[in-house]
Amino acid sequence: MPEWDLTDLYPGRESQELKSDLDKARREAEAFEAAYKGKLDELARNGGLVEAVKRSEALADLSGRIGSFAFLQYAQNTQDPDRAKFLGDMNEALTTLSTRVLFFELELNRIEDGVLEAAFAKDANLAHYRPWFAELRKAKPYQLEDRVEEVFHDKSVTAFSAWNRLFDETMASLKFEVDGETLGLEATLHLLSEKDEKKREAAFNALSRTLHQNERLFTHITNVLAKDKEISDRWRGYQDIADSRHLANSVEREVVDALEKAVREAYPRLSHRYYKMKARWFGKDKLNSWDRNAPLPNADDRIFDWETAKTTVLEAYGKFSPKLVEVAQPFFESGWIDAPVKDGKAPGAFAHPTVPSAHPYLMLNYLGRARDVMTLAHELGHGVHQRLAAPQGALMAPTPLTLAETASVFGEMLTFRSLLDATTDPRHRFALLSSKVEDMLNTVVRQIAFYTFERKVHTARRQGELRTDEINEMWLEVSRESLGDGILLNEGYDIFWAYIPHFIHSPFYVYAYAFGDCLVNSLYAQYEKSSEGFAERYFELLKAGGSKHHSELLAPFGLDAKDPKFWSLGLSMIERLIDELEATDPN
Repeated sequence: MPEWDLTDLYPGRESQELKSDLDKARREAEAFEAAYKGKLDELARNGGLVEAVKRSEALADLSGRIGSFAFLQYAQNTQDPDRAKFLGDMNEALTTLSTRVLFFELELNRIEDGVLEAAFAKDANLAHYRPWFAELRKAKPYQLEDRVEEVFHDKSVTAFSAWNRLFDETMASLKFEVDGETLGLEATLHLLSEKDEKKREAAFNALSRTLHQNERLFTHITNVLAKDKEISDRWRGYQDIADSRHLANSVEREVVDALEKAVREAYPRLSHRYYKMKARWFGKDKLNSWDRNAPLPNADDRIFDWETAKTTVLEAYGKFSPKLVEVAQPFFESGWIDAPVKDGKAPGAFAHPTVPSAHPYLMLNYLGRARDVMTLAHELGHGVHQRLAAPQGALMAPTPLTLAETASVFGEMLTFRSLLDATTDPRHRFALLSSKVEDMLNTVVRQIAFYTFERKVHTARRQGELRTDEINEMWLEVSRESLGDGILLNEGYDIFWAYIPHFIHSPFYVYAYAFGDCLVNSLYAQYEKSSEGFAERYFELLKAGGSKHHSELLAPFGLDAKDPKFWSLGLSMIERLIDELEATDPN
């Protein structure tokens, strides 16, 4: 299986190219500060502001390349002390140099609206960056005095960044004893989707045992990060605990509230109903917690080798558009994917965009299951999106998290539909449908439950430090609500919140998955109605990156996230698949 070739970024940690770029970034940060600090209002009035923006963008690309290399080499083996030290050193160096240019965005936000509009009218090149300015100025009400911003920025290395690293290194080092075998987190989680119930139960108990043994640390990390966020939010004046995430996602609070409300109201029609059906298929009154993601008794449990996975995904992409394959192909040929499971490797899967002047890298932990094929389709969708958006440049290529899941979930849907069309055996088709429903429930129902859990934790933390049993009870409460009577929450399940990395790295990120899944369901419904011209509009959406608001990007498809029908349409697709399962049950 393929592994990363990071030489497209730098030849190595000790390379002259890396040292040269770091020195260059330091010098440019100093020169940038000397050239522009205290002068941006004057430049906006008299011309020349666009040059400052372009220099800022170039510096962001250069420092982003260094930071990406440091993180990616660390993700390959988080237990290597040399890699960990290098990541820490680079983060400190980049934080120090970025402090010099921190003034830039703060000072831009102090320029009067009329002055900035006049500057846009005079200079088309500056007007190109209008969407970036618009997003930047949304943060204006929450901006602090420059020296306070510098303190917040400088202390990030010893604040949330340090706790993030502690969590990652602890999680990567944990060992789980399963039937006499010592496993890492990924391999243990993998056993929860094994056919053998005894293996699933043993893995569940091993996870619970080890997580409980480390509960004091995970509780402390959670308390510290929640308090750190509360301090920042209080100083900045955010009204709601998730407002900073909504701002970063370029989505209105009422849109997210509508999504959460729609999904929670749909729990009985979706997860409650499905898990009761699944319990019946297993001949049980209720499923145990370790049965939730279990394959069906008649599941197609083939192992897909890497070449088959690659071919399956690329063929599915190709049916939609040859251009999609053209953008995706280099990932498989150029060392842009790291697929094997290895000791110390970061768990899970992700697509790292790096910087527009380079290319994305995909991280997988590929074990050959059908779900792993879908994960490949998902992360490859991210990679395609990131490549297509790259021409927008370092400032406008990054996509808000709500739209960042569009291409990934769409890629999954294309692959699922392709596999389903090629499956003729009724039992295998039934199993494939059920697997897709479970993925959608994990993406929509589970992630909204996670969001609800985070809201409870962060709200309660404002009243004082939380004990482990208090966090555990919140976890059980949202799990009961979201999973329903079809799932038994066995003893030991209460600590399963502890290994979810999104709670640590990106508070309130999780709703983006549900947003993306419902969005793609609605998009796919439009595609099924009329495929003519759809691919062209879809590529335009991906190419936009972060240069357009979600309302503008969805308008060509006749969709509006503020319309309650939008969420109903997305959720109805999951309900229709559950209807089809119930109607075609071969058992």
